[in-house]
Amino acid sequence: MDDTDGLLARTTERLLAEQVDDAAMRAAASGLWLEQAWSAAAELGLPLAMVEGEQGFGVALSDGFALIRLLGSRAIPLPLAETMIANLLLARAGLPVAEGVVALIPAAAGVRLDRQGEGWRARGVADRIAWGRNAAALVVEGDGRIALLTSGFEVSAAGTNLAQMPRDQLTIDGAAQVASWPGLTLLEAGALVRAVAAAGAMETLVQLCTTHVVERTQFGRALSGFQVVQHALARLASEAAAAAAAADLAVDAFVASAADAGLAIAAARSRVGEAVGVATGIAHQLHGAMGFTEEHRLHWFTTALWSWRDEFGSAGWWTRHLGAAMLARPKAAYWPTVTAV
Repeated sequence: MDDTDGLLARTTERLLAEQVDDAAMRAAASGLWLEQAWSAAAELGLPLAMVEGEQGFGVALSDGFALIRLLGSRAIPLPLAETMIANLLLARAGLPVAEGVVALIPAAAGVRLDRQGEGWRARGVADRIAWGRNAAALVVEGDGRIALLTSGFEVSAAGTNLAQMPRDQLTIDGAAQVASWPGLTLLEAGALVRAVAAAGAMETLVQLCTTHVVERTQFGRALSGFQVVQHALARLASEAAAAAAAADLAVDAFVASAADAGLAIAAARSRVGEAVGVATGIAHQLHGAMGFTEEHRLHWFTTALWSWRDEFGSAGWWTRHLGAAMLARPKAAYWPTVTAV
């Protein structure tokens, strides 16, 4: 990380601490859009952080994903990660970057890209779209193409995930700017963002649980003095470390434009999904009933993790996808592929 990227990371951390405190988290859970926090992040350049040239900030991709991990470590209830990856993909495809919030519409959502005279039009209904109600633009994928829409869509049904973050149904019928797209699918790109954010959130779980068992006493002893608690904490830390390693390998493959980047992302999502189930269970066991209350911070991270695990492909879907891809490999390539991802 060079001096500029390091400065951006430190400034981002300060901004998040100032703009997204506990009161803001509770306000967001009640349905409030954190306009001041979004504006501050946009002024800092976060939505365009990974875009090169005059359009963006141009941080190294690995450092950009480190910012997404930082966002995950605070379970930030803003679509910064989605907008960052969307603008990167738009720039790579030669399309204009978007102003404001961008929502991702993978091909699996079923939105069509149709020729209309000399241009293109996107049509369809997309369900469970992250931050759809706040989107100023959509990035749509279909038939090997990627498209940018800045109008022609509306919320037809509002919804939320377990963390009370918007997940809306959008009705789409608008003109689109279209380019060919030979890179990773939007499903893979979104899955990578979720894996990285989840790795950050699990690091926070470890911190919360460590602090709790040191400060909380039972039978005249700190909880950390009980061997069973020590074992649980050690397993939590190991699951968080495994998730982080899997996410890092997927990021490395993406940054290097490796041929097996999609497979690395599938492996990361499979391993992160497993880690989320174990880590959240341990975290709530260690906190007892306290962790489920609205007053405690733990539930912001566990509900975000449960939600992210099932977005852009569920944990089960990615595990089956990974298994099918591995079984399709020639025998001679099987073990080298296993060790690579």
